[in-house]
Amino acid sequence: MSADVAAPARAAPTYADVGKALGTDYFLLREQLRPEEIEYLERTRRFVDNELLPVIGDYWERAEFPLELARRLGELGLIGDGIEGYGCPPMTPIAAGLVHMELNRGDGSLGTFVGVQAGLAMRSIAMLGSEEQKRRWLPEMACVERIGGFALTEPTHGSDSVALETSARRGGDEWVIDGVKRWIGNGTIADVVVVWARDTEDGQVKGFLVETDTPGYEARRIEGKVSVRAVWQADIDLREVRVPEASRLPGANNFKAAGRVLAATRQACAWMALGHAVSAYDSALTYCRQREQFGKPLVSFQIIQERLAKMLADVTAMQLYCLQLGRLVEQEKLKDTIAGLAKMNNTVKARQVIAEARNLLGGNGILLDYHVMRHMADIEAIYTFEGTETMQALIVGRDITGVSAFT
Repeated sequence: MSADVAAPARAAPTYADVGKALGTDYFLLREQLRPEEIEYLERTRRFVDNELLPVIGDYWERAEFPLELARRLGELGLIGDGIEGYGCPPMTPIAAGLVHMELNRGDGSLGTFVGVQAGLAMRSIAMLGSEEQKRRWLPEMACVERIGGFALTEPTHGSDSVALETSARRGGDEWVIDGVKRWIGNGTIADVVVVWARDTEDGQVKGFLVETDTPGYEARRIEGKVSVRAVWQADIDLREVRVPEASRLPGANNFKAAGRVLAATRQACAWMALGHAVSAYDSALTYCRQREQFGKPLVSFQIIQERLAKMLADVTAMQLYCLQLGRLVEQEKLKDTIAGLAKMNNTVKARQVIAEARNLLGGNGILLDYHVMRHMADIEAIYTFEGTETMQALIVGRDITGVSAFT
């Protein structure tokens, strides 16, 4: 080669299959699953690996909601969260948890959509709605032909949601709702939103099904969000929104009703956090097997093996938490404090596992192609919604000590 001819530049190495499932199951928990639960696990996993992962980075970067992927979930029979009947796919509590886990292993945005659609909106109707309301809404929501939202949080009432100020006053056969809501998932794209408002007559919190084409309902997408970017939350203004008595949820006559829905969905957050942690661990292990430094793969170094082993320990403990949650739901023994402890533990541990994975991937760890940075941002939303780590700790602390440390 002559001196004036430059050697071709070496292409940047690529690392195949980073982000795809390794089937991480160190304690052989899969052997405890029923065949139908394994089928839900595998069906969701195929969707995530083959349809979601190849495209979700672009949606996340553009902050664009992947509606066609959400519709696919309905086609695949993955929307229902264990609700019985009314067109919902039959799922055991563990099967429903596995669906949450796998979807969040793929993407926290789509996982959050399902948490709102099935876990909050559909569950509110299933638990608290009339027979007519269930027949009208649940079958089409299970197919994602209709989209639902859940409006509880307000700009000045986050953790203190029981103090909500949105009002509902009776006027003949109608209710007139006024107020402001914030962080409402699906608020700008929903067909119907479960709105929680305080009855001006008896002071009790009640639930209403508000169709979003009702005059006075206005939703604005919250901009500048850097967590779960590919799903949209909204600020909602309710200005003399009139709904018929038939749109009031008959089983939602006080805040305890909202609490029942939230308790049922809080345990799903533990499964969601597990999905993010599993993705980060799988990505780190795959990458470190393939990445060579100082003449050999990263997994050849002692410190890398130690870090991977500690990550696996955390992931496995999270899996055990989730499996027991599913069993307790089946036995009707799950308390909100148990769900709260699981949510607290798994979101904290997921943050740690993802941070370690980010470290192990080095500079590539900040690229969307390697998925870890997306999970690092998305876990922050799950860590916060449905009650922060601090609030869960105080709720559990009150349970174990008998002393309330908050009003």
